[in-house]
Amino acid sequence: MRVLYLLFSFLFIFLMPLPGVFGDIRNPVTCLKSGAICHPVFCPRRYKQIGTCGLPGTKCCRKP
Repeated sequence: MRVLYLLFSFLFIFLMPLPGVFGDIRNPVTCLKSGAICHPVFCPRRYKQIGTCGLPGTKCCRKP
């Protein structure tokens, strides 16, 4: 029974989302400083999402 607790704790630690997946860009100022644009709903064609711009549904997009 103790082995199950240990197994679940290891699974929880390894399956946690990684911090910094979007590079800690969470507001318009850091988005613009990184050379990107804030765009509502989705990123335009040939742009890649690198973060969010603070408002719900607003993405920080940059050309790759």
